[in-house]
Amino acid sequence: MLNHSRRVHPLVLVVSLVLAVGVSVCSLVADEFGKPDAQAQRVSNIVSRLLDQHLSNRKLNDAISRRALNVYLKTLDPMKMYFMKSDIEEFKQWETQIDDYMKDGEYAAAFGIFKRFLKRIDQRVELAVELIHADHDFTIDEEMVTDRDMIDYADSDMEARERWRKRIKYNLLVYQNDKTQEEASSDEDGETPTVIQDPKERLEKRYRSFANRMSRFDNEDVIEMYITAITNSFDPHTSYMSPSTYENFQITMRLELEGIGATLQSTDDGLTVIRRIVPGGAADKHGKLKVEDKIAMVGQGDSGEMVDVTDMKLDDVVGLIRGKAGTTVRLGVMSPGSNDLKTISIVRERIELKDSEAAGVVFEVGKNAAGEPFQIGVIDLPSFYADMAGANRNVRDYKSTTRDVRNILNDFKQAGVDAVVLDLRRNGGGSLREAIDCSGLFIDNGPVVQVKDPYGQIDSLNDENFGMAWEGPLVVLVSKFSASASEILAGAVQDYGRGLVVGDSSTHGKGTVQTLLNLNQVLYNIRNAPPTLGALKITIQQFYRPNGDSTQKRGVLSDIVLPSISDHMDVGEADLEYPVEFDHVPKASFTSMNMVSGELVKQLAQRSADRISASEDFQRQLRRIDTYVNQKEAKTVSLNERVFNERRKEFDADKEDEKAIEDQLNHTNADIKRDYYMDEVLNIAVDYVQSIAGEPLARKN
Repeated sequence: MLNHSRRVHPLVLVVSLVLAVGVSVCSLVADEFGKPDAQAQRVSNIVSRLLDQHLSNRKLNDAISRRALNVYLKTLDPMKMYFMKSDIEEFKQWETQIDDYMKDGEYAAAFGIFKRFLKRIDQRVELAVELIHADHDFTIDEEMVTDRDMIDYADSDMEARERWRKRIKYNLLVYQNDKTQEEASSDEDGETPTVIQDPKERLEKRYRSFANRMSRFDNEDVIEMYITAITNSFDPHTSYMSPSTYENFQITMRLELEGIGATLQSTDDGLTVIRRIVPGGAADKHGKLKVEDKIAMVGQGDSGEMVDVTDMKLDDVVGLIRGKAGTTVRLGVMSPGSNDLKTISIVRERIELKDSEAAGVVFEVGKNAAGEPFQIGVIDLPSFYADMAGANRNVRDYKSTTRDVRNILNDFKQAGVDAVVLDLRRNGGGSLREAIDCSGLFIDNGPVVQVKDPYGQIDSLNDENFGMAWEGPLVVLVSKFSASASEILAGAVQDYGRGLVVGDSSTHGKGTVQTLLNLNQVLYNIRNAPPTLGALKITIQQFYRPNGDSTQKRGVLSDIVLPSISDHMDVGEADLEYPVEFDHVPKASFTSMNMVSGELVKQLAQRSADRISASEDFQRQLRRIDTYVNQKEAKTVSLNERVFNERRKEFDADKEDEKAIEDQLNHTNADIKRDYYMDEVLNIAVDYVQSIAGEPLARKN
């Protein structure tokens, strides 16, 4: 199984989960915080042994221990705002012991560091509140360093106070700027919302909420974060999943759940906000719950006690709202711009996540020789999903990417489309088997990907089904967010000369294969054992294109590059810590389909470049990209209000990053839209159709 769906850690304020019912599992939480029970010790011991199977052949030793300490500290305190330098010096007592602790099931370092973190949070939040209500001079020219590598942990209380003074000043500038924009927007709409929160009040609530959430971390949360810091020291994609995280992962893969049908996110004021309503789900049918509503209380059944969920961890809120189909949950909800609490009762039901499946739409573009518009079919594929449990049980018609894409292609053929665009821009990976089978819809048969294990053994994984579901022109649309399984398909299409790869200059660059090990099955050798110990996702193979090149760190290079901000974001594999290095193996034996040549790519790229040069939308985007790059390369930010606001008015690189990540988390196939970017992709597809008109399609030498 191959997966690139990164887990968003509870420490991140904006996270996304789909409400679902999970199996009943035993918690790793002991009665007393910081004293894990026997199951937690067992998890540590099993994971330490399984890490011997890692692709890198690295051992759990002192070198990994030093890495793990750094990763753990960076996870907790990424901008070095909470810990003191004296804390770090004290923590060094564990820098060569974490590997031994892991083998012995000892968590002294995990909880010793986390408890100190909680202590520092209490101190820093009180300092922050004091500084929030202090007087600040926003007319003087001073700057705050934004590059973590340029600063060290504070060496004294005075140094910590000065750093926090600048941080609070920066926060207030951001919130004041947001407030000004909200007020301006309200004036334009002719309506004034009930509440536009004061920046100081909003900021104080944010820090107090953060402290409350951290104080509610239990043993399971800390253990998951700590063990993942150790596993991430082998590579970024080897991680430990607690029982609840493992269940959420399985729900994502099988695309079905029981619940109200909504996507939630934590906010910085301690509430839980509705980010998306699943079409056809219980909340959608009920009609009263709206996007941007905030959930403050949750009650079970028609008369159960309403529980205050303010500052509660998102996982715990999900646990209260999820439940079996046919049962009722009551939500205490506040609408945007209002502090009035209303109660909504919703009957949970079984939901299929149709908007996370592959979806297709046909667009008309230009005119052909007969004066009719070209028909271009676009398939949006959010992930390579599969109901693995259903497949293991031999369930007929279990959820499958390949089956869904094949059905869309059949519909396209009946509609007489001239070309197909497969949009993988937000596809972060998924099932390796589905990636291979889905690639086989576009090639006749042959190797799709090669894999090498820790022992140097190379295997070729082939499309073994003769024939193709689509033989015509194909364009694969990619971005820096296209990763893992997406890169397998894009690389195979490119190597076979089967179609064009268009989009960002390269894909993400994740060229490794993970397997997911249910720790209960490993320990007890019981098939389909309940996940009471969680699971280990471990990198066991590196994959290679049919031409022998790995996509690791390098990605798949696009034939035609289109301007986008995502191409310049630090979201690629090479931007992560401790990635596996690029590698290559001998070329596999396969026959090119010759539907793409270097000369053809050159001609199509030039036509695209000419259109982009004449496009006001693309020229505007290019200017935004220049500003984005300049802002991201800056190591400091001005705390002069005039300079700060001018910068934000021109462009806000931080908001652009946040928006991109949120779009990645919340993307659904309902987002298939025809904007200027998609228009250019469709024009490329039409150029491609016209360039090969009259020639045999999907042919072999």
